[in-house]
Amino acid sequence: MNIGIYIYDQAEVLDFSGPFEVFCTASRICPGSTPFTTFLVSQTGEIVTARGGYKVLPEYGFHNHPPIDVPIIVGGVHTEEMLKPPVISWIAQQSKTAKLTASVCTGAFLLATAQVITTESVTTHWEDIADLRQQYPNLDVQEDIRWIDTGKVVTSAGISAGIDMSLYLVSKFCGQALAQKTAKQMDFDWTKPE
Repeated sequence: MNIGIYIYDQAEVLDFSGPFEVFCTASRICPGSTPFTTFLVSQTGEIVTARGGYKVLPEYGFHNHPPIDVPIIVGGVHTEEMLKPPVISWIAQQSKTAKLTASVCTGAFLLATAQVITTESVTTHWEDIADLRQQYPNLDVQEDIRWIDTGKVVTSAGISAGIDMSLYLVSKFCGQALAQKTAKQMDFDWTKPE
C-alpha cells in the first residue's frame, strides 16, 4: 500500500515526520511482509522548507509520483496552499482514486477546500477549530478528539495526533497487533481507539 504524504513550505514537521515514522516502522517490523511504501510528495518535487527552517527533499512531485493508496495531507501554515489551484485539484483527484484520504492538523482545511470533506465529522488542531467551523459551516467539527474516521476520510487533531491516527490506520489495514507492536517499537504511548 502506497502512503503518499503531501508536504509544502511551512508544513508542520511532526505532521509529516510522525506518520512517516509510523508507516516505515510498521513495515520494518511486520513479519513476512512490507505492508507500506511511504514517501513524501510536494507540488514540484524540489526542496521544501518546513517550519523552523527544516529543509526536506521529497521523493516525488505531482508530475512523477506512483499511485497513492492513502494520501495524507499535513498541516502547518496552510493558507497559501488553499489558494493554489494545482494543489487543490491534486488533492481532490487523489482522494477520488485513494482507498482512504487522511489529514493531520490544519490539513483538514485543504481537504475542505478541495471538497474532499463537505458535511462529515472532522477534527483539526484545537487552535483552529473555530476557524474551520467559520470557514466551512457545513462540516461537523469535533474537538477534544485525537482522530475521526468517517470511512473514506480520517482527520486528526494537531501535530502529535497524526502519530495516533497513523497507528490507528496501521490497525485498520493490518490489525491491532501490528499497530501495538509499532507503538511499542517507537516507544510511543498510543491513544488507542475506544
